Formats: sequence, C-alpha cells, structure tokens
Amino acid sequence: MILFKQIRWRNFLSTGNQFTEIDFTDAQTNLIIGTNGAGKSTVLDALTFVLFNKPFRKINKSQLINSVNEKDCIVEIEFTANSIDWKVVRGIKPNVFEIYKNNELLDRNAAAADQQKWLEENVLKLNYKSFTQIVILGSASFVPFMQLPAGSRREIIEDLLDIKIFSHMSNILRERIRSTNDDIRELTIRRDLVEEKIDMQNNFIEELENRGKENIKSKNEKIKKNLKEQNDLLGVNELKNRELESIQTRIESFTSPDKKLKKLGTLRGKLQQKVSTITKEHKFFAENTVCPTCDQHIEESFRLNRINDAETKAKELQKGFEEIEEAIRLEEDKQTQFKVLSREATNLTHDISKNNTRISGIQSRTRDLEQEIQTITEQLENRNTERHALEKLTEELEGLQSKQSKQKENNVYHDFAHSLMKDGGVKSKIIKRYLPLMNQQINKYLQLMDFYINFSLDEEFKETVKSPIHEDFSYESFSEGEKMRIDLSLLFTWREIAKMKNSASTNLLILDEIFDSSLDGFGTEYFTKIIKYVVSDANVFVISHKTDELIDKFDNLIKFDKVKGFSKRVDK
Repeated sequence: MILFKQIRWRNFLSTGNQFTEIDFTDAQTNLIIGTNGAGKSTVLDALTFVLFNKPFRKINKSQLINSVNEKDCIVEIEFTANSIDWKVVRGIKPNVFEIYKNNELLDRNAAAADQQKWLEENVLKLNYKSFTQIVILGSASFVPFMQLPAGSRREIIEDLLDIKIFSHMSNILRERIRSTNDDIRELTIRRDLVEEKIDMQNNFIEELENRGKENIKSKNEKIKKNLKEQNDLLGVNELKNRELESIQTRIESFTSPDKKLKKLGTLRGKLQQKVSTITKEHKFFAENTVCPTCDQHIEESFRLNRINDAETKAKELQKGFEEIEEAIRLEEDKQTQFKVLSREATNLTHDISKNNTRISGIQSRTRDLEQEIQTITEQLENRNTERHALEKLTEELEGLQSKQSKQKENNVYHDFAHSLMKDGGVKSKIIKRYLPLMNQQINKYLQLMDFYINFSLDEEFKETVKSPIHEDFSYESFSEGEKMRIDLSLLFTWREIAKMKNSASTNLLILDEIFDSSLDGFGTEYFTKIIKYVVSDANVFVISHKTDELIDKFDNLIKFDKVKGFSKRVDK
C-alpha cells in the first residue's frame, strides 16, 4: 500500500513564493472549498505533476510556472511504500527531478525518462492512467473508465490485478522471438557461407591434386623439349666453334696482306721507274751517235756497251717486275681469301652469339618451369594443410547447424510461452476469475446509491446493463447523474480490488466537484454515507463549491482564496 503523507508547492500555477501544504493524513474526510480561480483544484495538478511530470488538467508545462515570479516552481510529495519512506521533488526553472529513499538522494546519473519509468514501475506500481482511475474522480479533464478505449481499460485492470508483468513478459518474449529469428537468419547466412566455403575448399583440393599432377607432367615435357632444343643448339655451336677456330688459324697464317701489297706496290713503282730510265737510256744510245747537247761523237764501243748493258738490265728488271707482279697477284689472292675468311668468322661468331642468346632464353624458361613445378609440388605436399582447413570448416558448419537447431528449439518454447502471456492466455484466466467479484462489487455500490440496475463487464470490459424496466442499456444512454453513480461504483470497486491484491492500494481519494453538477441532493446524501462506509482506511478529499450543504458532513475543512493576486490556503 502507498500511504501519501503530504504535498506542498510554491510558484505553481497561481500560488506565490510561499509553500502551500496539504497533510493527506490529518483527517479521514476533507472538504476543499473556495471560489472559482482560488486554487482549490491545484492539488490535482500538483499531485500528478510531481508523480508523473504531467498536470491533471490540460495545461502546458510552461504554463505551470507562476506568471508573476516566473521561476523556482517546486512541488514536493512525501509517501510511504513497502515500509520505505519516499520523497519526490520536481521543479521548473530550474528543472528539478529528485527521488529520496529514506531521506537519501538516489543516484541521478540516469536520464530523467529512465528515472520516471523506474519510479512508476518499482515504487508506485502505477502509471498515470491507472493512478487517476483509483485516486481521482471528476473534473472536466478526467476521463472515466467507461469512456476510455478498450486497450486503456484493459491496461488499468492489469495494473490493479498486478498482472501487467505478463504483458511485460509477453513483450520480452516477443522481442526474444524476434531476436532469435534474427539469429536464425544470421546463422542461416553464415551456414550457407560456410557450406559454400566447404564446396570451394573441396574443389580446390581436387583441383590441386588433378591439375597439379597434370601441370607437373606438362611442364616436365616442356623442360625435356627445352633441353633437347638447348642440346641441339649447343651441338651446332660446338661445330661452329670448331670451324671458327680453323678459320681463325688460317687467318692467323696470313701475314698482314695489306702491308705486303703496299710494299710490293712501292717496289713495283721503283722498278717501273728504273725500267723507264733504262728504256730511255737504251733509246738514246740506240738512236744517237752524237751527243745532242754537246755535239760530240759518241764512241761506238761505248755506245754499244751501253746499249747492251741497258738491254741486259732491262731484261733483269723485266724479270723482277714479273716476279713482283706475280707476288702482288698472290698477295691479292691472299687478301681476297683473308676477307672471305674474316666474313665467315664474323658470320660464325654472330650465329654462335645468336644461339647462345637462344640457349639463355631456354635456360631461363626452364628455370621458371622448374620453379613452377616446385611450387606445385609444395602445394601438393601441403594438401594436409588444406584438408585441415576443410576439417575446420566442417566443424564450424556442424557448430552453426547445432546453434541453429537450438535457436529453433528455443523459439518453439518462446512461441508457446508467448501464447500463454497474450491477452487470451494466463491473463484472460485471471481476469475471468476476478470478473464476477468486480461485477458483484460494482452492483453493490450502485444499490448503495439507490441505483437498481444490473451492471456487468465482460472480458473485453464492455458493459451489459439490465433493469427491471428495460432489458438492455448502455453507459452512454444514462443521464449525467446516473453516469456519475456508475463512475463512483467503478472507482470504489477498483480501489477494493487494488487493496485486495495490494498492487496499487492507496489511502488517497480525491473527488473533484462531483456534488456540484452530476449528483442531486438525493445522490449526495447516499454518497456521503458510502464515503463513511468504504473509506475506513482512506483519506478522502472532496473539492466543491457547495459549502453550506456539505461542511457539516466532513471532518476537516480546507479553504483557498485569492490574496493579492496569489492563490493561498486561508483556513489556518
């Protein structure tokens, strides 16, 4: 049970800088009075604002600050829940949200929204809608139970019966199912990927074994072919080298034919000159008996001797000249042979060099092939490594399949549990169990207010109304006063259920202007009796304008008035 002790506020709505305080436990029945605008309903807004950060009436949060002071808006409430003293402080300008447990301020590191959720779920055990249905009735801003949509009605009943945990569990299970389905989809993708890797690895190993052997065979054949071509070229080069050596030997036998030809040419030129001189001398002595220069007679014997001597020398020179010509011819032949042999040697050297280049290329290709064979051989030798990798992949696949199977199995259990947590499951059975009691209590309070109808709610919290006069009614078919009696009966019933379940039981009950409009004098009389009957352990606060009619029916009077423009409590 929640025992609300006191609430106080300042700079809240029309209240000034001085705290306004209400003691919730001072009296059993309390009447709050005041003129319009005096601030008597401010307690409703202060109560829901401090607990739920939301005013009871439709007022913007920025409008909650007193328009004169415009700062230091503070609301404080003290209560006991589960034998623990709690205090909540909430303010605007500056923003304040503090929760005290046994006078110790709780850690404020969490976000305000998270703190609010924690307060509602762990301390109050009520949200705003449920709180207002069991604590407050009346006011133009209030929406009675029967005017709420079906979903909101169910939410309130679940809070009262303390079965909302099943909704939370249902949400958790639904999230787990979704998460598990995501995991299953992820595992399926990973499994498919691993299966693809296994296929690729198997193909790789098969390709490694088949293609590897074929490649080695093919490359060895190329190496053999290269070696044959290399040996052929080496054989050709060997023959050419021998031929080259022979030619070089022959070339070396020639003693510089160019120099000999030059010397022989010079010698031939000298002989030609001598022959020319002797020829002239022979002609001179043969044709002249008298010296043409000095006109002296040339002695005949001298002339003949000179002629004979010239002829002898001419013959000798002619023979020498012929020998030189022959020598020149021989040297020219040698020179021709030298040139031919030199060309042959050059061609042979070129061919040998060309073949050597080809041999180098063949050797390079052979080395590449041998390296490739070595690589393939190493790969073949490493087949065990690849097979080990395949085993690892297979183990991974088995692990994924096992996880997927477990996740699917978990989803079966989650689906089953989720079906139990749905509205048609465990919650429905609990609600069915309590519905007869709820309907019994509703009709009990209706009869106490002299309203004799049979009002019942079904599992969807839709009403069925019967009377001795008419078979079927609906909530909306009644007058405002009759609706108020139904609303009060529901309120009292919800409080009893809350007390019975100890889920949201509270000492506080606030009724706003229910006597002022909807209840006539006859209904008021009955209602005041009901208050005395049902609120033996509660503190009731009735807000009303009917001072004269009601003042003698309540234990305590709380009065508000406007003083110098500010709302102020004036009963003290």
